[in-house]
This record gives sequence, structure tokens and C-alpha cells, in this order.
Amino acid sequence: MAMYFKLLAALAAATLAGCFGPGAEPGGAPAPDAHRPADAGDAGTPAAEPYVVLAEKLRAPWAIAFDGETIYVSEREGSVVRVEPDGTATRKPVRLQAGVAASGESGFLGFALAPNFAETKAAYAYHTYEANGAMRNRVVLLEERETEWVELRPLLEGIPGSRIHDGGRIAIGPDGHVYVTTGDAGEEAYAQDRSSLAGKILRLAPDGSVPEDNPFPGSYVYSYGHRNPQGLAWSADGAMYAAEHGPSGRPGGHDEINAIEAGGNYGWPKVYGDENEPGLIAPLYHSGEPPAIAPSGAAMGEDGRLLLATLRGETLFRFDPAALERLEPLLEGEGRLRDVAAKGGFAYVLTNNTDGRGTPGPSDDRLLKVRLP
Repeated sequence: MAMYFKLLAALAAATLAGCFGPGAEPGGAPAPDAHRPADAGDAGTPAAEPYVVLAEKLRAPWAIAFDGETIYVSEREGSVVRVEPDGTATRKPVRLQAGVAASGESGFLGFALAPNFAETKAAYAYHTYEANGAMRNRVVLLEERETEWVELRPLLEGIPGSRIHDGGRIAIGPDGHVYVTTGDAGEEAYAQDRSSLAGKILRLAPDGSVPEDNPFPGSYVYSYGHRNPQGLAWSADGAMYAAEHGPSGRPGGHDEINAIEAGGNYGWPKVYGDENEPGLIAPLYHSGEPPAIAPSGAAMGEDGRLLLATLRGETLFRFDPAALERLEPLLEGEGRLRDVAAKGGFAYVLTNNTDGRGTPGPSDDRLLKVRLP
């Protein structure tokens, strides 16, 4: 049965944890105890509200990463916000060898901490830049320092970019490799061209080299035929899933959830929705005709069900890959949702109302902590 949280209009956003405004200096004081994350419902304690706000006034946030109980959030302009367990939030700029080109759907997007982050302070990031008058995307290795993040070296450059369809998700797979989603950059033919890095899911070794066991020798391409994938997640048994934006305009809709296979061709632009051809892999789920949901971030819950943050759909959904049932709404009414992470029975959700396509409220954008039913 579909379930969702009824939202309370009386939330006093100005008193919630992690508050700092655009243009504020990095840093912030903890919020009052009554609004700390424990109020989302500790063991044996019912939740008083549908969620708590861990940080607010974020600037077009894009990705969530965890270091223990500390949360990092990337922002499209080229900064990273660190949110401490006590609610203190600190924004640090990112110093890159190629400047961030942030317009439309482009900018500083995917962000993932290295598995040995506690020792190295290293992270992987994906961002758009300009080269020879064209927009491109690159994957870089960063290091957190006292007042900023600094690029240590580029790992992969020259990925076709655009104001639309840049993909952008970075995730560390259960095999320890780095997975990156790229969009077709508005050029549909790129998705079927295995010599292009656009419209793909890429797989890199942690040092940026091509893994020897990639499906196409000498190529970063792990799967292809993608339009604009922005969500990656793995089940406990290692099955890989991706969420992807379907076509715009007419026919429109047909956003997808796919089970990803090494070397698989997912059909774009040859087919979409229920269409299929020999050698192409059909989606586990597609949203059908408009209105689209525009799925972005994805996470696997502890119960083996997939969580999806949706932009146009403005809903946090849950999907069971085994049952292939309809999407179950869990959270609505907060506007556009960019990313979701699952941890300890909670969903951590980024709103995305300041990205130029939403209607921001006075405290947007926010990082929410939601207890999963």
C-alpha cells in the first residue's frame, strides 16, 4: 500500500539545525536540542515530525556523502558543505585546475568520498568545464584541507558536456571501483557510440586507469545506450541499478530504472519505454507517458528496496526490484528532490529548489532526515 508522510505546515525552519545563509561565512552554531536529528525518532521513540532539517540555505546541492555521522554535500557552484552531527555546517570552496561551468544542468555535480577518506581526506568529483569553446566534463581526485578542497589531479577529462544531459553521479561500487554516469550531452547518437564517453556508465580504477576486467578492452565504458542517468545503487548481493531520465517533449516521460549489466546496451535513442530490439536491455520499470518524474539520486534501503529522489516528480519514491511493483511515494510537498542516501533506517534527502527550475522557499535548499516506514 502506498504510503507517504503528511507534512506539517508549522515547521519553524529558522530554528532548525545546520542553518547558514547564502553569503554567510563558513561555519555555524548548533541548533537547539529540540531539533537535532534524534527527534526523527530514536529506537523506541516515535517521530514528532515527518522529518528534521539537518542543514538549510544550501546552494543548488547535488550529492550526499557520509564519513561516519558527518555528512558532505556538493553544491553546483563549486563548493562542499560539511554538516557535523551537532548541526554545525561549514562551506568550503573547491579549487580546481579547470573552472566550474555552472549553467542549466551543468556544474560541480557528483561527489564521493574515497574509501580511505579518514586517512587521506581524498574524494572523487565530477564537474563541467569549458575547453576550446566547448563544454566538457571531467572526473578529478580532491583533497580536503583546512579552508578549501583542492584538486590533486584529473582522472578523466574530455567527456562531452552541455547545458543539458551531463549525467554526473559518482559512486564507489562494492568492488572498490569508481562508477560515473554521463548523459548524452544533447547529442543522441553519442549514447550508441562506444568510442564516446557520453551516454554511458563508466568504470574507473581508483587511480583513474581502465580496469583490466572492464567489458570492452581499454575502454572506461561499462554500459551504454543511456540518455541521462543520475542515480546509482547496489543491492546487498552486488546487483547494480541505475535511474535515468526519459525523453522530453513528445512523447515524453518514460523515465527508467535499469538493472545494469557489464557491457549492456540500454537502447537510447533506438528504443524507450516498452519498446525493445534484440540485443537491447529493457528497463525494470518506466514511468510511461507524461508527466515525467525525472529521477536523480538513488539509494538502496536496508530492506533491499530502492529509494529514488525525483525532480519533476517532487517525491521520494520506493521501488522493489524483486516485485517490480509501482513506485511507492514516501515524501511529498518539499519541491524538487536531487539526491537520497540511506543509513540506519533513515533516508537523507536533498531538496533542489534553487537550481533555477524550482520555486525556493526562504530556507531552501535543505538536507532532510526522514525515518523510513
